[in-house]
Amino acid sequence: MITAQSVKELRERTGAGMMDCKKALNETNGDMEKAIELLREKGLAAAAKKAGRVAAEGIIETYVSEDKKSAGIIELNCETDFVAANEDFVALAKNLAKMASTTTVDSVEAFLEEKYIDDEALTVKEAVTALIAKLGENMNFRRFEKFAVENGVIASYIHGGGRIGVLAQLECSTENSVVAEVAKDVAMHVAAANPLFLNKESVDNEAVEKEKEIYRVQALNEGKPEKIVDKMVEGRVQKYYKEVCLVEQVWVRNPDYTITKYLQEKSKEVGAPITITKFARFERGEGIEKKEENFAEEVQKQMQQGK
Repeated sequence: MITAQSVKELRERTGAGMMDCKKALNETNGDMEKAIELLREKGLAAAAKKAGRVAAEGIIETYVSEDKKSAGIIELNCETDFVAANEDFVALAKNLAKMASTTTVDSVEAFLEEKYIDDEALTVKEAVTALIAKLGENMNFRRFEKFAVENGVIASYIHGGGRIGVLAQLECSTENSVVAEVAKDVAMHVAAANPLFLNKESVDNEAVEKEKEIYRVQALNEGKPEKIVDKMVEGRVQKYYKEVCLVEQVWVRNPDYTITKYLQEKSKEVGAPITITKFARFERGEGIEKKEENFAEEVQKQMQQGK
C-alpha cells in the first residue's frame, strides 16, 4: 500500500508533483529508489528544478489546414533564444499548433492533458516535460487559439522568426486566389499595426469610458470651455477607434486606404462581400516579466562558489 508519507518523501527528494509521485510509487510497487529512477527517466524530477526559471523566449507558431478552413496559433516559451531555435523545440511547437487547430478544449490546463499528436503514449504536458529534461531549460506552453470557417479562408503570417504570429479569418461566399491574397494582406497588416479589436462594436465598453474620461480631463486641462469639451471628447474617441480597431485602421501598404475601403474594393473585384470575422496576434513573451541578469555579477558568484 502506498502511504501519504512515502508520497511526501518522494516529492521532497525529487521535487516532482504529488500525483506524479503517487503514480511512480504505484508503478514500482512502493520501491522508493526505483520510483526516483522512474521520475528521472520521465524527466519529471529534472523538470521540477527548472520550473522556477523565467521562460520569456520561445516562438509563436501557426498551423493552417490545406483547405484553409481550420487553423491554430500557439505560444511556446523557453529561457533562451538558443533553445528556441532547436529543431526539437520547433517540432514540438509545430505539433502543438496543429493540435490547436482541431482541439475541443478551451483552456491551457485541459490542452496539456490531451494526447500528444506525435506520441499518443504521452500527454502534451509529458511531452513538454520530456523536452525540458532533454534540453535542460524550463519551458511553458502559454496559450493557444483555434480558428474554423465554413465559407471563407484563414491566413497566417509569422514575423521575425516566430517573434510575432498572426491568424486572420475572412468570410466570403466566393473562394479564390484573390480572397486568399486579401487574407494574407490582412494578417501582415495585423502584425505591423497591432489592432486591439476587430471593429467599434467589439471594443470593450469599459475601455471606451476610460478613454473618454482621460480625454475629458485633457481637454479641461487645456482650458477648453465646458460646452465644447463633449465634442472634443467624441472627436478623440473616433480617433481612438481608428487606432485600435482593425477595420478602421489605415492600411499599412497604402495610406490612402483604410482596411474597410480595401475590403470594399476587393469585394467588387470578386463579386461578393469579403468580411474579417476574427483575428489573433501573439507576440512572444508579451506580459512576461523577464529578470534582468547582470552577467558580471553572475560570473563573480560562480567564481566565489568555486573557491
